[in-house]
Amino acid sequence: MPTTTDEEPLSPEVARAGAQEQQRVEEVRQQIRRANYLYYAQDAPELSDAAYDALMQELRSLEEQYPELLTADSPTQRVGTDAVTAFTPYPHRVPMLSLDNAFSAEDLRAWEEKLRRQVGAGPEMRIEYVCELKIDGLSVNLNYENGRFVAGGTRGDGLTGEEISLNLRTISALPMHLRPTAPKPAGSLPEEGEPALSLSAGLFAEPIEKEVRPASPEAAGVPARIEIRGEVFMSHREFARINAKLEEQGGKTFANPRNAAAGSLRQKDPSQTAKRRLDVFLYAVGECEGWMFQSQFDLLRTYREWGLRTNPNVRLCDGIDAVIAFCEEWGGKKGELPYDIDGVVVKVNSFALQRELGRVSSRAPRWAIAYKYPALQVRTKVESIDVQVGRTGALTPVANLTPVALAGVVVARATLHNEDEIRRKDVRIGDTVVIQRAGEVIPEVVEVVTAARTGDEIKFSMPTECPSCGSPVVKPEGEAVVRCPNEECPKKNQERVKYFASRTALDIEGLGEKQCEQLTQSGLVRDVADLYTLTKEQLLDFDRMGDKLATKILSNIEASKTCPLNRLIAGLGIRHIGEHSAEVLAAHFGTLERLQAATADELAGVFEIGRRTAESIRAFFDEPRNQLTLAKIHDAGVRPVAHIDAPQSDRFAAKSFVFTGTLVRLKRDEAEAMVKRMGGRASGSVSKQTSYLVAGDEAGSKLTKAQQLGVPVLTEEEFLQMTAEAETKSED
Repeated sequence: MPTTTDEEPLSPEVARAGAQEQQRVEEVRQQIRRANYLYYAQDAPELSDAAYDALMQELRSLEEQYPELLTADSPTQRVGTDAVTAFTPYPHRVPMLSLDNAFSAEDLRAWEEKLRRQVGAGPEMRIEYVCELKIDGLSVNLNYENGRFVAGGTRGDGLTGEEISLNLRTISALPMHLRPTAPKPAGSLPEEGEPALSLSAGLFAEPIEKEVRPASPEAAGVPARIEIRGEVFMSHREFARINAKLEEQGGKTFANPRNAAAGSLRQKDPSQTAKRRLDVFLYAVGECEGWMFQSQFDLLRTYREWGLRTNPNVRLCDGIDAVIAFCEEWGGKKGELPYDIDGVVVKVNSFALQRELGRVSSRAPRWAIAYKYPALQVRTKVESIDVQVGRTGALTPVANLTPVALAGVVVARATLHNEDEIRRKDVRIGDTVVIQRAGEVIPEVVEVVTAARTGDEIKFSMPTECPSCGSPVVKPEGEAVVRCPNEECPKKNQERVKYFASRTALDIEGLGEKQCEQLTQSGLVRDVADLYTLTKEQLLDFDRMGDKLATKILSNIEASKTCPLNRLIAGLGIRHIGEHSAEVLAAHFGTLERLQAATADELAGVFEIGRRTAESIRAFFDEPRNQLTLAKIHDAGVRPVAHIDAPQSDRFAAKSFVFTGTLVRLKRDEAEAMVKRMGGRASGSVSKQTSYLVAGDEAGSKLTKAQQLGVPVLTEEEFLQMTAEAETKSED
């Protein structure tokens, strides 16, 4: 797409805008401003990416056609939107600019031609570009001083964002200290055994021996101060895990991984952010003191050496043809990635040339452009709406669609999430709708094309009775999900058995959806314990069940009797308990018997298990039907293996330890495992509830906070002495 050339003189032939054009410009600006507010400030986008890009294209076109309508506050002249005030304002020392977009090879060639005109370069001049995948996440700005992370914030309006330092600290991929490095030739290959920046065409396309970074004036091997920019994102797998947990708890699910990442980073409680496994790629720089980069490729290589996470799919391109080839290549491969991208960012490699090119006004740099892929959205028709019953009784409406190809697969069904979502989007049977693959995995209805309505569409209402057993449904207060309360519901039982046998739980290979349906509908399996009473003769009565498959299923069922404890806990289908919570419970209690006997107060005292979840666990074990199932499982010989970190004593019960600084005799994870084995809790942050802080060498802010709160501080030797005494008492 051609970019705005606000420095070119206005031609006398340019037409003047009339009232109609003025009105349309203002309408488009208002729509874009609203979309920006919902997208950035509220994390609740109203428009699809394709619709937003179309509005921006239209506005730029109008402003180029009628330059007198261009104003300083136009969305095309702004970096972003106003920052929300829920968090502390976080000013950027160097603005975080937006990028102009390209949507075709012709747009990329037109962009390069403008670059050449700007610097007076002839066709013989070689221009190198760096192509990077455009991650669909949340842009952040990280401040490091003398190699130490000190603060970080969101992009906001490009000038001021929101400080989210504590939440950023929960991202495992983000180092709190940069690893010092000695200056090297900017394009030199890594030394043997050193991690390499992997390029999509191999290792380095070619060494850039002509570029040599000057030595840092700082002896530390890191900048005195630097703003490091990047993108926080969520993987498809983590997105699916979080949404599954939210649905299980009756909460509102996220629309896509980008919203999930943004919502997670803006949590007021950092412990909630820590529960969501966010990731990050770093790729740009703002203010920098005490270091000099020669090129974008040099920057990425140096970031990697400092221990910063960079995207491995980067290519140094010699000319625009190579850029176009990279964009086309990843257009066909992006579905293979475990995270979302919506394009490719193309940057002039040389920083000297970047400085010469400068910016388009204050909005965007001339030396970079975002090549945008077509949105993975298509239109189709809602032919009918079914209601599925899950293992917890949740009723989920699902749209049956006119089959349509989307992102390489034929989609015939899409989730509508819950009744509130149907009402919000006003989805009706017979509607033409826009669907997309959320995280390019789960099909969902994005919006209704109301202009296509004929008047024959039928409004949908959730059933008042369970479609499986006919029991009156209930909608617990504060929840968006309608549920079947009948514990004998056939569909709930089928889904429980399917989940029990799934990879998430006991991983009984051979027991798929079809087999579970046959077993439950036949009456052979009324609860998960009945799986352990099956015989080969019973299995052979089912369609497409041969001797080999029946033998395999029975063998895998037998092997599941010694599954890890956390998998059995997950497989029981306790509401609010997913994979992670099951691991926490297994590590804390060690045996199923101890977990069953725990009171609600004891459960609520377990780290990461809140009151609501504790009451749900207690209610599960108090239910007579579940007690019978557990007794049958035990009688069948199921003996789960204790968790590796299960407590071996309760000497540290109700005690919380935090470790900081460098330990000499122990690794951090070894020390934390010792605490857990004695029934204690190892935490990552200091609070009033912290029992002890164990401080090693170079202890930092955690030590200061512990002293301010009056938390007892132990040396490593004192901690080891305490554990030795506790172990001695345990033996007595």
